[in-house]
Amino acid sequence: MTTNEQSTEQDLSKAEWKVRTELAAAYRLVALFGWDDLVFTHLSARVPGPDHHFLINPYGLLFHEITASSLVKVDRDGEVVEAGGLRRVNPAGFTIHSAVHMGREDAGAVMHLHAPDGVAVSAHRDGLLPLSQTAMLCLNHLSYHDYEGVALDLDERERLIRDLGDKSMMLLRNHGVLTAGKHVPETFTYLYFLMKACEIQVKAQSCGPTWMPSEHAIRTTADQSQALGSASALTWPALVRLLDSKNPGYAV
Repeated sequence: MTTNEQSTEQDLSKAEWKVRTELAAAYRLVALFGWDDLVFTHLSARVPGPDHHFLINPYGLLFHEITASSLVKVDRDGEVVEAGGLRRVNPAGFTIHSAVHMGREDAGAVMHLHAPDGVAVSAHRDGLLPLSQTAMLCLNHLSYHDYEGVALDLDERERLIRDLGDKSMMLLRNHGVLTAGKHVPETFTYLYFLMKACEIQVKAQSCGPTWMPSEHAIRTTADQSQALGSASALTWPALVRLLDSKNPGYAV
């Protein structure tokens, strides 16, 4: 191996460890916010390099247990390339995440949850409504995908990526939420906004008739939302500080 090849390999290794650490942090943050669902649902991140591998949780660990080294590396066929312990991967998780990683070159990370408020809004006839500033910041980034059953049929991938289009957020009807972004910090920021919007909607609608903002306000806020993902430059360091104070130990 030449010096240049060794240097490239070391750089890729460092880059992968950074992604592993961020993804493990995201799993623990999901648990911290109470959005997890036992060992189900999944977050993933593309491994830097030419091999089209991505990282996902080992099927059987709770989200608050995930560490950087416990994440499972899989290829685009769902075969385990590397595992730090458990080698099992949720088949439905592979279907959903491989669809987005394969269909969207810009999707460095993908996050999917079954959190109750997200599922509730996904099942609402009108989906996400502009009931809050948070929701209005999401609407331009949002798409929908109809429920087809537990995502075990690989043929669904084509329809899922078609419905996602170029959006960064999706409501999986009667199922949950999904976000995709350039990297883990951006994708988690989208996830936070979408989940918060859903939580607000469930609470608002439980109180009785709701007040809708003007169409002008909705359009203005949509225009202002174009740089929403860039908020991760501020939100992610703060989230990591929060996690380090509540549940450290993920970066091993």
